[in-house]
Parts: sequence; C-alpha cells; structure tokens
Amino acid sequence: MYTMKEVCRETDMTYEALKFYCNEGLVPNVKRDANNHRVFDDRDVAWIKSLTCLKNCGMSIQEMKVYIGLCLQGEPSIPERKVILTQKREDLLRKMAQLQASIDYIDWKQGFYDDVLSGKIEYYSNLISK
Repeated sequence: MYTMKEVCRETDMTYEALKFYCNEGLVPNVKRDANNHRVFDDRDVAWIKSLTCLKNCGMSIQEMKVYIGLCLQGEPSIPERKVILTQKREDLLRKMAQLQASIDYIDWKQGFYDDVLSGKIEYYSNLISK
C-alpha cells in the first residue's frame, strides 16, 4: 500500500491534484488506513497514471468522469471508450500538426536571421516599409 505522498512521487502529481482527483471521484474505491488516511495499491497507482495521460490528452474533469463511469461498467463499454479515445487522438494529431507548423516557422525565421547576420541576404520586414 502507498501513501498519498508516495503516490505523488510515483506519478509526478501534486498532493493537491491527487486529493482533488480523489474528492471528485476520479479514483474510485479509495481505501483508508486505520487513521483514515487514503492509501493506494498498485492498481490505483496505475489508474492514477492513466488519469494523468487522459488529462494530457485534453480531457476535462467531466469527460474523465464519463470515461471512468464507462470503465466501471467493464468490458461491454469498450466500444464507447474506444470512440472517446479515438476523438482525443484526432484532437492530439491536429494539435501536433499546429505545433509542427509553429516549429517550422521558427526554424525558417532563425534561418532568415542567420542569413541576414552573415550578410548572405539583405534584411527585409513586413512591418517596416523602406
């Protein structure tokens, strides 16, 4: 069994975030020790790591609650869960494309600046007229 602090270290989550997730019902079946402190087993820790991934995928707390509700239904809800994850994957791919376009712009601009500074090309700006 793991304490809150141990789980926070293992999952790279803040104590406050883990407590919030527990209070919101995002960590089902939380157990308590003799002193009424939350304790977690390996399955809980694996689930909490999954929550972190879902958060990083852009899931809201409400969406996570829906997803968890489906997970708690077991195998019959897998098709619905797959639909949710497919949509999140598509969203992430769109964001990746946007990020790549931004990186490409920065790379181009850095190359432009290098060429200007080396004297290879003359400086021009879309903001300053000659």
